[in-house]
Amino acid sequence: MERAAATTLRGNPFTLIGPELKAGDAAPNFDTIDNGLQPVDLAKTGNTVRIISVVPSLDTPVCDMQTKRFNEEAAKMEGVDIYTVSMDLPFAQKRWCGAFGVDRIKMLSDHRTGSFGEAYGTLIKELRIESRAIFVLDKTNKIAHAEYVKEVADHPNYEAALEAAKAAL
Repeated sequence: MERAAATTLRGNPFTLIGPELKAGDAAPNFDTIDNGLQPVDLAKTGNTVRIISVVPSLDTPVCDMQTKRFNEEAAKMEGVDIYTVSMDLPFAQKRWCGAFGVDRIKMLSDHRTGSFGEAYGTLIKELRIESRAIFVLDKTNKIAHAEYVKEVADHPNYEAALEAAKAAL
């Protein structure tokens, strides 16, 4: 399934592959790897409330700020696990986290298969990177909040995601 002109980057339209998920939908499974090269799927994320922050690349300003913001919030949110998903190689994710002291969130790389992007509707077809999005999953793997940021260079609504995570506890 493709969603033409579903996102823009600097005003240029791009196609997203996959469904547009909404609150109440079942969270789809995915196949990613962590920065220790271990496979991580939906089941391995556990049964806590989870925030999944999706970014195009950690080496860009908005992605950098978004990931650091969620790392700060992770320290304040008991019972909530936070993940960042990108197409960055696991080695690059690990290097970036080490350089900035990001140690409270879990990094997942979708570079091998793009399965997260295809399942969650965040894979940009023309660029093979993720679009910017945030998903909050409840303890039963239902989506409690979904935001697809229309313009990739814009920030997501952090407060809406954090409030949805608190409400799902």
